[in-house]
Amino acid sequence: MNIVSTIPKIKENKLISGLIIAWVLTMISLPIVRAVASESFFYGAITFGVLMQATAVFVIVQNAWGWSRTLQALLIVAVLTWLAEAIGSATGLPFGQYSYTENLQPQLAHVPLIIPLAWFMMLPPAWAIAQKVAGSNRLAFILVSALALTAWDLFLDPQMVAWNLWVWEQPGGYFGIPWLNYGGWLLTAVVVTAVIIALLGPPRLPLYPLLLIYTITWALETIGLIFFWQLIGPGLIGFVGMGLFVYLGWRGSRVAEWRSGEVAGRRSGGVAK
Repeated sequence: MNIVSTIPKIKENKLISGLIIAWVLTMISLPIVRAVASESFFYGAITFGVLMQATAVFVIVQNAWGWSRTLQALLIVAVLTWLAEAIGSATGLPFGQYSYTENLQPQLAHVPLIIPLAWFMMLPPAWAIAQKVAGSNRLAFILVSALALTAWDLFLDPQMVAWNLWVWEQPGGYFGIPWLNYGGWLLTAVVVTAVIIALLGPPRLPLYPLLLIYTITWALETIGLIFFWQLIGPGLIGFVGMGLFVYLGWRGSRVAEWRSGEVAGRRSGGVAK
């Protein structure tokens, strides 16, 4: 073993662990922050949590893909999701008629700039689940990743509306959220993933850390919505919906096998063969 060559990897693992811990502690603290601090501090804490999670995902992906491909992926996701949000909030398509409040800043065309990072922090975990479930079938990969991402919104949209981050002009049938919104999530995720594949090649990702982030998100959302935010219905449905993909991701897998797969992914340049 080349001990010198392992030093950067140890440092990367510590960085990822530190970012994940900062993200988790921030999310755990939100009920206390909401109770004792100002609204602006609360919304700042939300932004900080998104930044920590997005940065952790970026570092995980960068370890497998390298700087150039990861930055390109981040740019593609950020631009396309910002466009989807800007068009959606202005026209009502593809999500339904909604608008962001002024609570998340800064904004561009009435879309908080943190929102594209929120898409980025969950798309690679959804891709990792699709990689595990769909393998090399590109169409199945796109569809499974879109479903895995949209399952997160079973928690997210009711929660964000309760936190007054955005409002719906005409509340819909899913705890006040229009059903069209979920079609918009599926469409956006399909388009973004298809563009990533077309421009950068099929994602070949480190499964274990990204599935861990997906699983932690599922656990935090379930506990938070049911026990702290009094959103029991979305909490239970999200537990089942997102939990299905947690199960599919972990099913029949061993951490040692996943780590060996990550080495193979790095050796192949991060592209599925």
